[in-house]
Amino acid sequence: MIRVVPAMAIKEGQVVKTIRGNVDEVQVYDKNPLDLAMEFEDNGIKRLHLIDIDGASKRKVVNYPTLEMIAKYTKLEIDFTGGITSDGDVRTAFEFGASFITVASVPMHEPEKFNSWLVTYGNKKIILAADALHGVVRTGGWKKHTGVALEEHISHYYERGIRRVKCTEISRDGTLEGPALEVYQALLVRFPDLKILASGGIRSVGDIEALDSIGVTAVLVSKSFYEGRIQLKDLQKFSL
Repeated sequence: MIRVVPAMAIKEGQVVKTIRGNVDEVQVYDKNPLDLAMEFEDNGIKRLHLIDIDGASKRKVVNYPTLEMIAKYTKLEIDFTGGITSDGDVRTAFEFGASFITVASVPMHEPEKFNSWLVTYGNKKIILAADALHGVVRTGGWKKHTGVALEEHISHYYERGIRRVKCTEISRDGTLEGPALEVYQALLVRFPDLKILASGGIRSVGDIEALDSIGVTAVLVSKSFYEGRIQLKDLQKFSL
C-alpha cells in the first residue's frame, strides 16, 4: 500500500506552503513545527518530508535546529531537503537527525559530487528530486529551467543505482487540482522498480488511492491537510 508522507516546509521558523514553487511568496500556517510533527506521529504517521525553504534560497542548510528538534522529540523518519549543496550540508543533515536526504540541484549541475554521495551513503539514504514543469526539469527553487527532459534525467541516475525519486509536477504544486497521474504512469512503465514519491496537486483521499492503484510508492501531502480537506484520521490506513 502507498505510504502517505506529510510535507512540512519551514521558512524563518514558520510552517509555510509555496504555490507552484514560488519560495518568495508563501502562505504561512499557524502551526508550531514540533507540535505538528508530534501530531503526525500520534496519528500513526512514520515519515516526514522536511523542507528547508531558507536553505533552498541561500544554497546551504539553514533550518537544522528544526530538524534536530523534531528528530529529538519524535521517532519520525525525516526526509530532509533544501539547500543541500556541499559535503558539509550532507553531514549536517545526517548529524542533526535526517534519516534520508532529497537533493535536486547538485544531481543536475554537479553530477560527480552527487555520485560521490550516492557511493558514500547508499541509494537508501539518498533520494533524487526530479521536479519538472511540463516534462522539463527545474532546479534552484524551481526557478532554473534546465532544458533536460524528466525521463532522461531520471534514466541517467537510474543507471547509476538510484531507485528513490521524489517527483513533483510543478504546475500542480499547491493548486489542489489533482496529481499528474499520467507522469507517474509513464515513469513506472519505463522504470518498473522505481520507488516514486509523488508530489503536487493532492486534494483528497481519492487522489491518494488513484496513485496507489498505478503503483506509486509514496505521496506527499501538504496543502490538502493544512486546509482541512484531508484529516489525519483519513490517513491512518496508509500509515503501515
